[in-house]
Amino acid sequence: MMEKVFEIKMHVGKPIVVGQDNQVGRRQLIPIVSGTVKSAHFSGEVLPGGVDSQRIDSNGKCTLSARYAIRLTDGATIYIENNGIRTVPESYKETVIHGGFVDPELYYFRTTPTFETYDASYKWLMEKIFVGYATRTTDEVLLTIYMV
Repeated sequence: MMEKVFEIKMHVGKPIVVGQDNQVGRRQLIPIVSGTVKSAHFSGEVLPGGVDSQRIDSNGKCTLSARYAIRLTDGATIYIENNGIRTVPESYKETVIHGGFVDPELYYFRTTPTFETYDASYKWLMEKIFVGYATRTTDEVLLTIYMV
């Protein structure tokens, strides 16, 4: 059974394209600028300075690894490493290979976040397994995190 733990709404910058070819695909870095964190038990903000490193292969599959931090209203900070994939139907692969956006309703976007914290109140995050359901728009990522 999965339990919804919290939601993160991140504001992201424009992709920085590192390189692209027909063999490796497209490597891009997405700056994580700011955002909010909300749950039934806590809230906070996404700190600036995070990055989502992505590789989009020739099939349109995006493999991503995001690293960022949040600060809760009680002062606790949590570092998040969030790895995952985003895939699109075959008919949209050329669009994403070339940096275009596809309607979020059309793709599969899941992550496996892990957490690091120095506050005893949140150590339980380091002892559980979580899954993230994500939606990407042109300037935001919406994550709903569930504990498995």
